Amino acid sequence: MVVRLQRRTAMHNMRPYLRTLSRSKSVKRKYVIMDALLCIYKLKLKLEAIERELANLIAVKREYLSLMKELQLPKKEVEVEKGEKGFIVRVTCEKGGDKLVSILEVFEEMGLTVSHARVSCNLYLSMEAIVVAEEERALHAKSIAQAVTKAIERQ
Repeated sequence: MVVRLQRRTAMHNMRPYLRTLSRSKSVKRKYVIMDALLCIYKLKLKLEAIERELANLIAVKREYLSLMKELQLPKKEVEVEKGEKGFIVRVTCEKGGDKLVSILEVFEEMGLTVSHARVSCNLYLSMEAIVVAEEERALHAKSIAQAVTKAIERQ
């Protein structure tokens, strides 16, 4: 009898907390408990939805990372060709640092003027430029490529 009385008193003391947590308007113990169980069930459903969304986001991230690995960005590629008006210089490398500035400084040191250029820095630095020698002197595509490669490596 004492145990039953203690249990009933404990439940009686818990009723205001359950009513508050479950936002129950009921006064009877039975309905307060039912409202609390309903609240717990709804929270469980919300938690399951969040877990599904998290699993979906993790799968999307994993797929994105695998696609980025497949993209195979070039480490460093310098290509110089003799053109009609000068040299066509194509550079592809990882972006970062002042690589473009270094390349332009090399052109200046070699006495080359950039007549036309296209530069992109989305995933990596990509540049295509037409450079013309300021003075008539013997410049070779190989020497320009070596100078540009050194400029990229310095960064």
